Amino acid sequence: MSILIVAEKPAVARAINVVVGANNRKDGYYEGNGYIVTWCEGHLAGLKAPDDYCEEWSNTKRSFEQLPMIPDNYELKVSEGKSKQFNVIKKLMRSDEVESIICGTDADREGECIFRYVYILAGCRKPVMRLWVSSLEEYAISEAMKCMKPSSDYDLLFEAGYSRAKADWLIGMNASRLFSCRYRSPLNIGRVKTPTLAMIVKRDYEIKNFVKQKYFTVELDCGKFTASSERIDDEAQADRISWECCGKTATVTDVKREIKTVNPPKLFDLTTLQREANKKFGYTAQQTLDYTQSLYEGKIVTYPRTDSQFVTESERNTIENVLHTFPMMYGIETAENIDRVINDAKVSGHHAIIPTERIGSEDFNLDSLPQGERNILTLICVRLAMAVSDPHKYEAVTVQVNCEDNMFTAKGKTITENGWKEHERFIKNTDKEETENEKALPEISQGDIYEEVSANKAEHWTSPPKPYTEDTLLSAMEHAGQEFYDDDTEKKGIGTPATRAKTIEELIRNTYIVRDKKYLHATQKGIDLIEVVPEEVKSAKLTAEWEMRFTHIQSGDDTANSFMSDITDYVEKLCSDYSTVDESKNITAHTVVGKCPRCGKNVLEGKLNFYCESGKDGCGFSIWKEMKVPATKVSAKQAQELLEKGQSRFKAVSKTGKEYTANFKLEDTGKYVNLVLIEDKPVGKCPKCGAEVKKGQFGWYCTKKCGMNLAKVYGKVLTDNQLANLLNGKEVTFTVNEKKTTVLPDVEENTYQGKTYYQWKVKQNER
Repeated sequence: MSILIVAEKPAVARAINVVVGANNRKDGYYEGNGYIVTWCEGHLAGLKAPDDYCEEWSNTKRSFEQLPMIPDNYELKVSEGKSKQFNVIKKLMRSDEVESIICGTDADREGECIFRYVYILAGCRKPVMRLWVSSLEEYAISEAMKCMKPSSDYDLLFEAGYSRAKADWLIGMNASRLFSCRYRSPLNIGRVKTPTLAMIVKRDYEIKNFVKQKYFTVELDCGKFTASSERIDDEAQADRISWECCGKTATVTDVKREIKTVNPPKLFDLTTLQREANKKFGYTAQQTLDYTQSLYEGKIVTYPRTDSQFVTESERNTIENVLHTFPMMYGIETAENIDRVINDAKVSGHHAIIPTERIGSEDFNLDSLPQGERNILTLICVRLAMAVSDPHKYEAVTVQVNCEDNMFTAKGKTITENGWKEHERFIKNTDKEETENEKALPEISQGDIYEEVSANKAEHWTSPPKPYTEDTLLSAMEHAGQEFYDDDTEKKGIGTPATRAKTIEELIRNTYIVRDKKYLHATQKGIDLIEVVPEEVKSAKLTAEWEMRFTHIQSGDDTANSFMSDITDYVEKLCSDYSTVDESKNITAHTVVGKCPRCGKNVLEGKLNFYCESGKDGCGFSIWKEMKVPATKVSAKQAQELLEKGQSRFKAVSKTGKEYTANFKLEDTGKYVNLVLIEDKPVGKCPKCGAEVKKGQFGWYCTKKCGMNLAKVYGKVLTDNQLANLLNGKEVTFTVNEKKTTVLPDVEENTYQGKTYYQWKVKQNER
């Protein structure tokens, strides 16, 4: 007799297999040593679509008469393309050789539903134990195998996840059909998607309608430092103060010094990791989740889909061991204040994301990881180092200055203990808004007098709100609806750490929003949708309330029956209130991105491509959103540039997995539309070997790679104009260390540490 273990993915099954010793590989599972280990390939099953219940609910017969669609019993079906693996598991579950089952899917609501859907569809009744792991390291799985609990202990977890799925079905299916019929245009509405879209539409509206206002300050130059007045809206008043103070005497009336302490940041949960990766590297929320999931499956970090920023006491030894490996990886030394990150009471499911002890093993090679995974691992490691380091301390100085009865303020700061901020050097800070802008002030004392100060009026403008990035949108989703609750109310926002990335990607795929570099903007189609749906459908408050109820179902403070009764009533009322056609609104069904180069008609944005509105029976022109060669994705803005300018710049991945950025152009074969790399154009001849010199994405280079350093002269980077002049036989001059330097269009040979290199020749008397 054997015990069947059902994992969520093949990589997890392999990790479990190492521990239990089921070493014989079969078709869709492993077996041996009294165990059979199989996997679900993600979602093997889900709720049936309306069409699967009855002919009257068919999508082809969309009408108000169908609504509301409320099943008497919610039924499951095998996901499309997953029948083979489902049948493998079904056969194993029903096998007389299997006496009991271990649920080894991801330890969260979604993972619980993945297993239970298969268990229910297979008609299985055998006893089930739950394997709950936060790391795929051998010792972690071994320990978890010793602490398994009956599956019934997790019934409420399943009820919460199942209630979420049914609520999403009820609202998504009914509201989408309801408002599609009402406005005679296909609309896609979701319990979480629509409130998220509403936030983006609102922000774009605020930016579009923002009216900037001018205001002024008066800057008082005291020689050693500059002090500023408060904001002044009246320009005449600013002129008067500037005139009164110019050339007069200023007196320091107060100097306040205060030691400020900035505690270390908490460990990462998934949302904070996604936000940080978006700020530092520009990764989308989905990219970060994918990279972190890959690290988890590689036993390098712990479980990613967590909402906790603490660990439990049982992780103390792991953290101690991991910290000892840091000097080998990043040159990090920590204070190891581990107690600060341990809080059992704040870990309900999975603890914070931390590195595993594998990063200290002999077979681990950081440089062998793909760039994305390496960057995410760096973030996780550095955050752990920060979290257990000493606080950052600085002295904040505020100086009040009086000049002609006008008050001015100067502020400065001096770091006294760098603490956890010492580790920031390991992560490049690309966010200009986060850079320190307060400098240290000189020694200033109360009563200091400054003669003949100068005063100047400075003009400023108010700034509009910034568009959402994935960082700020994730934060908005996490805190949505909280303004409606008391401070002590449990807050859950909209969506979960595991689903927010998917929500953003679905909005993009459905062309309701677009990515424009690092920003997210609503399309006209998205704006139209938010304008026509009622407040209760796009309300973050209502969605946040539902998220909180899922948590209460899981804890036993609410029931699934009560929640489903309320959500059913909500859907019935919604369908009753809006079951008439409204022709007063014009809904944009598709976003126009440009003109078709084949026939001149509009090119529209679809789910998978940008296509000519003439359709397949017309010219058939289309640009796929996901290209295989090169491996890249095409955004709406890039498609627009391709159609208008014939080329656009893309981030792509080479066959070796290396990311690069280059310009591509459209190539229309008449049958297929491809992206073709724009070759670097020759710009001159190499002065050493005579080969062509080209300008590429990384600068100027000799096509024969003869060793000529074209770009620099003694560390000075030459501009494009300077290089062009040199290649055309002209001298160029520039200043280095206050010395005028002349570069000749000739070659100079030098030797450094036994190696010969070549560069542009510099006049002998000017070196």
